[in-house]
Amino acid sequence: MIAEQLLFAFLAACAVTTAVLMVFQRNPVTSAISLIGNFFCLAALYLLLEAQLLAVLEIAVYAGAIMVLVVFVIMLLNVGDEVSLSFRPNLRMIAGGVLMVAFLLELLYLFTMAPGAGSIVVAAMRPSGLGTVESMGHALYSGFLFPLQITGLLLLIAVVGAVILAKRRLS
Repeated sequence: MIAEQLLFAFLAACAVTTAVLMVFQRNPVTSAISLIGNFFCLAALYLLLEAQLLAVLEIAVYAGAIMVLVVFVIMLLNVGDEVSLSFRPNLRMIAGGVLMVAFLLELLYLFTMAPGAGSIVVAAMRPSGLGTVESMGHALYSGFLFPLQITGLLLLIAVVGAVILAKRRLS
């Protein structure tokens, strides 16, 4: 149990670190690589929750297909040298910083000083078949079949549009 909690803390820290690196990178390819690292951390967290199918789909769909698409779009756009921006704090940035600190303090309170902190057992509340291939397949192809088909159609339209835009640029 302690090893699982330590592994969770490590993976959560890695996920947060790669997410922050993704946002603050100036180079879009480096940012995309940080996002791939984040996807792998999330897949490992899914494995801790015993959702094997979601972990495999996270890596196959997001880290595989979507990130290849993102890198191709970055290469198609031919992003040049970035323009250095001057940093001038304004009211929105200050308000965002204050809200972020307040949120982090609230999380610190909830995880350390709140009554019953750390005594929540999530696994006891979870049904036994949740996260398996059978339950996910049943959910996708029964209740969510129409949204799944619409998503596939939208992705096909996006790929055809990207190919048309790339061909125009080459001509």
